[in-house]
Amino acid sequence: MRMVDLIIKKRDGHELTNEEIKFWIDGYVKGEIPDYQSSAMNMAIFFRGMNKREIATLTDYMEHSGEVIDLSAISGIKVDKHSTGGVGDKTSLVLGPMVAAVGGKLAKMSGRGLGHTGGTLDKLESIPGLSISKTKEEMIEQVNDIGIAIIGQTSSLVPADKKLYALRDVTGTVESIPLIAASVMSKKLASGTNAILLDVTVGEGAFMKNMDSARELAKTMVEIGDSLNRDTVAVLSDMSEPLGLAVGNNLEVKEAIASLHGKGPEDLMELCYTSGSIMLVQAKVCKTLEEARAKLHEAVENGKAFEKLVQMVAAQGGDVSYIKNPEKFEMSKNIVEIRCEEDGYIKAINALEIGISAMKLGAGRETLEDVIDMSAGIVLDKKIGAKVNKGDLLCTIYTNKSKEEYLPVIEEIKSAYKFSKEKVEILPVIREVIRK
Repeated sequence: MRMVDLIIKKRDGHELTNEEIKFWIDGYVKGEIPDYQSSAMNMAIFFRGMNKREIATLTDYMEHSGEVIDLSAISGIKVDKHSTGGVGDKTSLVLGPMVAAVGGKLAKMSGRGLGHTGGTLDKLESIPGLSISKTKEEMIEQVNDIGIAIIGQTSSLVPADKKLYALRDVTGTVESIPLIAASVMSKKLASGTNAILLDVTVGEGAFMKNMDSARELAKTMVEIGDSLNRDTVAVLSDMSEPLGLAVGNNLEVKEAIASLHGKGPEDLMELCYTSGSIMLVQAKVCKTLEEARAKLHEAVENGKAFEKLVQMVAAQGGDVSYIKNPEKFEMSKNIVEIRCEEDGYIKAINALEIGISAMKLGAGRETLEDVIDMSAGIVLDKKIGAKVNKGDLLCTIYTNKSKEEYLPVIEEIKSAYKFSKEKVEILPVIREVIRK
């Protein structure tokens, strides 16, 4: 078998056999197939696509290219949640403790943020002392003990994806739905959970800009999970504006804390209640979505959901005094209000532009080597649909950058807002739910 023949076969629109896909993935991970041939295969897949069997097979071989974690030592059904990324997406910090408080078992391996999207690990590491490095045995013990652990991915997990993603990033093949789906699902499957809730974001601040492409990706990933015996459900959530109000690491942790006290933004809470209800039914903790939602509300109201966050932070070495007293978090030296310059209704808040602006203020990284300013970011005061008058507060920026550095960013933030003289329709945060 020769790699060049497989490239030609896919280039000409033919199906690859299971053995041919295995040959490619095994050879590439071992270094026997060079980058330039895998790049050519990625481009052939980008243009010609893959059928359901090919995508499931690619996912399966990528999953088994490295360590596959066995979580059978954790009692009950293990659930995991994955978001395709967005701006202000602190969902895991709220949803995880809520689900664990009702009796779900969440064993989650997360990634870091790059560019305009924030990473869960970076947000967690804004809590002094908290470690995202746990052995598999330590994670299992923690989940058995308190029901939740959110840690970093191990280096031995899905090496095929690490190599292929790096290639896709520099060869213009990132947007291939078969390759995105296989990348996401191989990591989730290798993490060892029984049930997966996928949050596929759609809109300006998301990877998928329109409903058709988001729906296709969601359906593809649900089909992969089903074919590989994992209970998989996807929600399509709106990312046309930032999720919640806070964008930036410790700013988002503060918002997560407020949310677990029942004082979270409406869109964030709705996403957490809907996703959490599905996860609790997947975990067979609750029989119906209605029962699950009622129990999640109860866990927030009686303080048990917040207590789960405290327990998780303590178990991972974090200083819980920051969770109990969030005013302890370091504040940026420069805090600047941005005010409305006209009357009307907020028609749009471009999430991508807000995310990039937050990154420029220090809240994100353009390269993996960049150091994040945990206190930097943007906090919105109003969202799409709000009526505003000239002089009203739109948002506040937090940064340690100099005035010369942040003044141009303020102008970019202002340009992210669009206004209307007429009332504006507010889209629901949950656009669709996709099951097998």
